Amino acid sequence: MKLLPKHITVLKAFVHAINLACLSWLVLAVLGDRLGADPIQALSHFTGKAALNMLIVTMLISPVARHFKQGMLVRARRMIGLYSFFWALLHLSVYAWLDLGLNLSLLGEELIKRPYLTIGAVSWLVLFALAITSTQKIQRKMGKRWQTLHNWVYLAVILSPIHYYWSVKSGITEPLIYILISLALLALRWKTFKRWVNHCMPARLQQS
Repeated sequence: MKLLPKHITVLKAFVHAINLACLSWLVLAVLGDRLGADPIQALSHFTGKAALNMLIVTMLISPVARHFKQGMLVRARRMIGLYSFFWALLHLSVYAWLDLGLNLSLLGEELIKRPYLTIGAVSWLVLFALAITSTQKIQRKMGKRWQTLHNWVYLAVILSPIHYYWSVKSGITEPLIYILISLALLALRWKTFKRWVNHCMPARLQQS
């Protein structure tokens, strides 16, 4: 069965409902003091994993659409990608506001001093760039450069689970699962990923 526009509308409504339900649960958990002994850490982990989950779903859409010949499915990709950035924005806000008290100089020092924060920041900047250039108007204006920019999502897919892995002090099984999933996603897009790497890598490194 070929997906029709009405099916995509239902899918988008479902994605909206899932994310709204997660956000509602999070708000109620904060208000009800149900986030355990370290609520800030719980908030950080919840929002970070939500961003990573949405990023993984975004990356799954094209391979699934191609395999099942459901091109209409791609219409849901932008919205899911924006949800990934939404959760990433909340993730950063929790750290900058609740952990550091919006001390921007301290934030800068932490980003430089702690490698897991550095790669997390790079991943966040990639998602930010993709989010603000995701509209059709900007896509038409950028032309071929748009796809070149949006291929940097591969960097976010690589760095985000590593950021998660380095950020935990115990219980590394879940971050390792995310790393394996990310590697599988890159394997599904190997040819495109390889072209992106060759495009980004300096010529002297390619020749060495």
